[in-house]
Amino acid sequence: MEELIDNNGNYSAELSRVFFRNVYTYMFGALGISGILAYMVGTNELIFAQIFLNAAGTGLSPIFWIIAFAPVGIGLLIQMAYERLSMGFLLALFILYSGLMGLSLSSIFMVYNMGAIASTFFVAAGAFAGMAILGYTTKTDLTKFGSLLYMVFIGMFIAGIVNIFIGSDTMGFIIACIGVFVFTGLTAYQMQQLKEVSQQPYLSEEDRNKLSLIGGLQLYILFVNLFLSLLRILGSRD
Repeated sequence: MEELIDNNGNYSAELSRVFFRNVYTYMFGALGISGILAYMVGTNELIFAQIFLNAAGTGLSPIFWIIAFAPVGIGLLIQMAYERLSMGFLLALFILYSGLMGLSLSSIFMVYNMGAIASTFFVAAGAFAGMAILGYTTKTDLTKFGSLLYMVFIGMFIAGIVNIFIGSDTMGFIIACIGVFVFTGLTAYQMQQLKEVSQQPYLSEEDRNKLSLIGGLQLYILFVNLFLSLLRILGSRD
């Protein structure tokens, strides 16, 4: 660790590069796990029905609700209790989170055609990359902006849960439009926050590894939600 810090105690560029390399490794690893599971389940109607529908095939199974809401609890546990958890346990939770999200995302293959999913993914990737670069390079403090967006996100999350039971297409579309703005903005804010973390020279190696995993989780969540918001707006249904 010492060779990454200069004589004045300042961080080195190498320290920051290693941190972000780990962040993106976790993020892309989670996307890979989720993407593979989503495709395998979402393109097989029999497996999809066995997981998400009840025995009569007339409603949702209890497993659906576990898959839908368990990631929320796991994500909060990772971010709030990381100091007390071992790196190995955090990694196991991270993989479990990615897998559950993949099962949840499998439903998009039942609703949208493959072309719409692929094209929207690349649109989301481009928007995400642009805002990530902006957040990393801007000199403007985005703290207040990010706090405001997180409040809007909480409102969206509650509205989304309500809409599960209401089933309003109009409400879903409005939430998706707001979501594009919120998740692109939060991407820039989160990148600025991660940049500050990466430049802390006296974090222990264990804490730095844990925080890079949390950073990867946060960017993964933002990307997936941005993708889903754009898919709701741009995607053509089967």
